[in-house]
Amino acid sequence: MKEIHRQLLEQIRSGGAVVLATVIRTSGSTPQKPGSSALFGDGGLITGTVGGGLLEAEVGQISNHLLITGVSDKYYFSLEAGQDGEGAICGGEAEVLIDANPGRNLEAFEAMEQSLSTKAGGYILTVVSKNPGNGRTIDRYWIATGKRAALPKGIDRKLWNSISAILPETPGSGFYELDLKDEALSGNYIILIEFSKPLPRLVIAGAGHVGKALAHLGRLLDFEITVMDDREEFACREQIPDADHFIVSDIGASMEEVDPGPDTYIVIVTRDHHHDGAALRPLIGSRAAYVGMIGSDRKVAVMRRQFLDHGWATEDQWLEIHTPIGISIGSKTVQEIAVSIAAELILVRSRIQSEYAT
Repeated sequence: MKEIHRQLLEQIRSGGAVVLATVIRTSGSTPQKPGSSALFGDGGLITGTVGGGLLEAEVGQISNHLLITGVSDKYYFSLEAGQDGEGAICGGEAEVLIDANPGRNLEAFEAMEQSLSTKAGGYILTVVSKNPGNGRTIDRYWIATGKRAALPKGIDRKLWNSISAILPETPGSGFYELDLKDEALSGNYIILIEFSKPLPRLVIAGAGHVGKALAHLGRLLDFEITVMDDREEFACREQIPDADHFIVSDIGASMEEVDPGPDTYIVIVTRDHHHDGAALRPLIGSRAAYVGMIGSDRKVAVMRRQFLDHGWATEDQWLEIHTPIGISIGSKTVQEIAVSIAAELILVRSRIQSEYAT
């Protein structure tokens, strides 16, 4: 589940008042594209973005007002600079849907959470209708991939018949607006679809300082985080609050149970050479999207020779391991090392996504 949805559920469940703003249409040059969202509370921006700068400041001001009025609506923004030089210079236009009460659709967000936890994707269907007075009503429904779309609870049957006739039959990606074919309905509703699929797994072997820093970055980068270590006092919520899962056991034995797939990214940053090697051995020749191991040039050379001499890996298999780990940015501190690793994860993930798209 994306960070913005995790934060949204946390805020709703804790009773916090929040506003969800989503870019739904753009034209020309804009800082963000349709589907970009930001969550605002009474203290301002919580997470996400609708473009930053003056656009986000304006959306934030409107959101503060809507926290009081509770009236959802759609807003138009011109990103042209004014005569006084103030304003954005992108030259585009954006329409932003601002949901003053996303908690009224808690059932849909919880259904999404449940599906994604079982590795099943789907999409949020958002139906925006005009109110007789001011503002708009926003209703959301979760439709799981692979399930026949039944009549969602509370939706008008005629509207649903029109929507279901044009719903995608196969899993997609991204965010887009459905064009209603029924002319009697098309002017009264905005129909949006936002696809969501299980996040790629980031398995961090080692719950020390680097593992903790990387878990924090991984969560911000929309990975599902698993931290493994044989020390319970390190691999726990109190020490690493950004992790989704913990495995506390022998690191080598635990890694044998991971069963990495093409959406699994594994980072080995344990406390010593022995544990690094134990974590790495089960991963040789695996289907993981990424396997990286921390270490100096000397340590890597020693481990390479050990793996080749014992027949634990071939030369080609060893070359598939990202080690020394991370992109070279001159990192020295724990935080800098974590950034260099995160940058390499982003690079590999982007390449895979590009290959899949083509």
